[in-house]
Amino acid sequence: MPRRVGAATRPGAALTAAALSLPLGGGRAAPRPPPRPCPARRRRPATAPLTGRLLACRTPSAPRPEPAAAGREAAMSLLSAPVPLLRVYWIGLLVILHQLRHRLLPRCPPTPVFPTQNGKVAIVTGGAKGIGYQTVKHLARLGMHVIIAGNSESEGQEAVRKIQEETSSGKVEFLYCDLASMKSIRQFVQRFRAKNCPLHVLVNNAGVMLVPERKTEDGFEEHFGLNYLGHFLLTNLLLDKLRQSGTHSHNARIITVSSATHYVGKLHLSDLQSRCSYSPHGAYAQSKLALVLFTYQLQHLLAANGSHVTANVVDPGVVNTELYKHVFWVVKVAKWMTAWLFFKTPEEGASTTIYAAVSPEMEGVGGCYLYNEERTKSADVAYDEELQRRLWTESCKMVGISD
Repeated sequence: MPRRVGAATRPGAALTAAALSLPLGGGRAAPRPPPRPCPARRRRPATAPLTGRLLACRTPSAPRPEPAAAGREAAMSLLSAPVPLLRVYWIGLLVILHQLRHRLLPRCPPTPVFPTQNGKVAIVTGGAKGIGYQTVKHLARLGMHVIIAGNSESEGQEAVRKIQEETSSGKVEFLYCDLASMKSIRQFVQRFRAKNCPLHVLVNNAGVMLVPERKTEDGFEEHFGLNYLGHFLLTNLLLDKLRQSGTHSHNARIITVSSATHYVGKLHLSDLQSRCSYSPHGAYAQSKLALVLFTYQLQHLLAANGSHVTANVVDPGVVNTELYKHVFWVVKVAKWMTAWLFFKTPEEGASTTIYAAVSPEMEGVGGCYLYNEERTKSADVAYDEELQRRLWTESCKMVGISD
């Protein structure tokens, strides 16, 4: 029986463009199956301007601005921090309201039953806590051999012990990998290759949120360096293993965790490291938008080469995890008081990742943005093919791999 090309979004599915009141866009289909992209990607005119920074950096040799221009520049500089902050909290509020509405609707959805995954191997970054931990536990329960990639040996080994106790599965292990270090990522890949095992699922889950301005070991802004570049390099170094493991009937799968903040993200190709003016909210949103752009371009390249590998991006929603340690104290108090009602549990947040990793409905389907186990539209700018290509090329230069 032939496989279905990406099915339409089911009723009541997801965080749609209308729910967010944001101008979202469609996409275009990949040149050849398998895998089949979803949704179709749309080409923008080559002359369309790329998103730029509110304030451009001026070199010492630049002409001195007129007083009026200098005043406008100063005003824009003052807005460079509060505007991303307001955008991020606004989109977070919309998601929370959508989750509350979804929770209060009288319904009894059937618990999904996924096929066993005996003999398959998965890597989950950040699998020792939160959404990642729940992802590892569920995959292990299905019989998959899961490797937790994390930057804390003690937390990783404790997670392995707990999951083995809860699932009676011995197929869970920990390997050290610091995504803020290109050297550590390459060492992790070498250790994984030494095991001589296949790789069927890669879950790019780890991340930081709203951290103060600081650099990774390689000098990258931490949100962009860890959330995006770390996963970009890890995925590229493991692509050959994924290609070898995928088959026509059972594609290998790459699942990347983004968030709704990508809808308000701005990608500044001239200042990806946020050197001109730093906003933790703007930097976080940019890293999440970069992950969506990366996934769409990766899916396009995989399909063009006829690889039996698919790439999809998931949005877990607003989830009650430890990522909120850097938010304002007022937000922390509000979260402490209301998370039981408004926030998803880590298990609920992991459900879409698990769906993307093992659901038969996603077999051979790539290039999708998934929310609440449904396919929906991402931000309009994410479908800009020229922006996807330029980000990919620049990322290759940053991490030192060939384009």
